[in-house]
Amino acid sequence: MRRPFMAGNWKMNKTPDEAAALAKALRRELADAGDVTVAICPPYVSIAAVRGELSGSDIALGAQDVHWEPSGAYTGAVSAGMLAGAGCKYVIVGHSERRQHFGETDETVSRRLKAALGAGLKPIMCLGETLEEREKGVTEDVVGRQFSLGTDGVGAADFAKVTMAYEPVWAIGTGRTATPAQAQEVHAFLRGLIGEKYGRKIADGIIIQYGGSVKPENVKDIMAQEDVDGALVGGASLQADVFAKIVKF
Repeated sequence: MRRPFMAGNWKMNKTPDEAAALAKALRRELADAGDVTVAICPPYVSIAAVRGELSGSDIALGAQDVHWEPSGAYTGAVSAGMLAGAGCKYVIVGHSERRQHFGETDETVSRRLKAALGAGLKPIMCLGETLEEREKGVTEDVVGRQFSLGTDGVGAADFAKVTMAYEPVWAIGTGRTATPAQAQEVHAFLRGLIGEKYGRKIADGIIIQYGGSVKPENVKDIMAQEDVDGALVGGASLQADVFAKIVKF
């Protein structure tokens, strides 16, 4: 039985003081979250403030991106070792907004994934198709390519530490959500790919989150699907009471 995993991606929101206040509220709201893994991923500048508020709680800390090099002349970048040293347990890699706005590719996702694993972080690897790709009927081709290239060179023991997140690009920040059946179809396809590459045992144990306009109103139906194990929540994670309702679905 896979334990549900809910992660909040705060994106480029909240100053350190605001982030600390939100983390404090979440700690209070989720004191009785039950058998659910919870992580929140604030902006880099707020990681220290959030870490202080989460200390001693069951809510894990994550980051929104990571560079593949351990150090060097990469202005504005943050390494996996830095994130681990700052108290992060998780890190998002390959989010569609990174692909769309910052030139992220399947190959650089793979490099980031391996860097995160090498530093002991647990990556949340994102993949998903655009609206144009869905309308062309090539969703499985896109997801299959992103999975294959993104995990290139990653062994089974390391991949077992990865969380996958299916995020249809057309449902992120748009208010549109994949139907539960659409989410299940892609999740089942992805789990099949994992099984082919890494074996059925690992495939059965991998957490696959759904991301894309998840709200308290739709989370129960989405989570009822056999291969949906959690959610990567964007805007709805910026309000403590709303995110708490999603976690406690």
